[in-house]
Amino acid sequence: MKSIKVLNAIVMYIFLYAIIYTLHVLYFSVDVIFYAALFDTIIAAIVMGIILNMSYFSPFNNLDRSLIIVIVILLGYAISISIPTVIDRSLSFYILEKIEQRGGGVLFSSIEGIIKDEYIKEHRLADVRITEQLMSGTVVIDEGCVKLTDSGRSIVKFSNFFRKHLLPKKRLLMGTYTDDLTSPFRDSVSEVNYRCN
Repeated sequence: MKSIKVLNAIVMYIFLYAIIYTLHVLYFSVDVIFYAALFDTIIAAIVMGIILNMSYFSPFNNLDRSLIIVIVILLGYAISISIPTVIDRSLSFYILEKIEQRGGGVLFSSIEGIIKDEYIKEHRLADVRITEQLMSGTVVIDEGCVKLTDSGRSIVKFSNFFRKHLLPKKRLLMGTYTDDLTSPFRDSVSEVNYRCN
């Protein structure tokens, strides 16, 4: 009996989250999709906490209710990353959508050009990513210069460590296993004209 009520609570939470998220993105301003989705996760969990105090859930003690709230917050977090954030950020989704837009097939040799010439512009990639970094506090813009903050430097150190030591050394890329993505800047051009102080 309790397990069915737990499942019902989880299903109710998913519906609550979906309604709150939909209302949020349709009727309110959103700075960063992931943060907005996390906010919706918390709002839905608060509403769920109120619902869990109704008579239908009376067999649950406070520990049960607390555990259900933890479960639904984790579920909301997973949904926030797996659906709106992935669809918003995913180059893989974009490629599939672009192939569909072009009638269901494109030349393989045109993919790189599509990414450079269309994806970056159509998805306003620079604007979106810099806005996210500004809102996250990892960069600041000072007199036209985008600069890392201390938290930005910490994230870069972590990501470089993870990339170098914990990404696959033998990753399949177009039929060949390679470690290219564990150090993507190894062949990067050192002469650049976009630095600022």
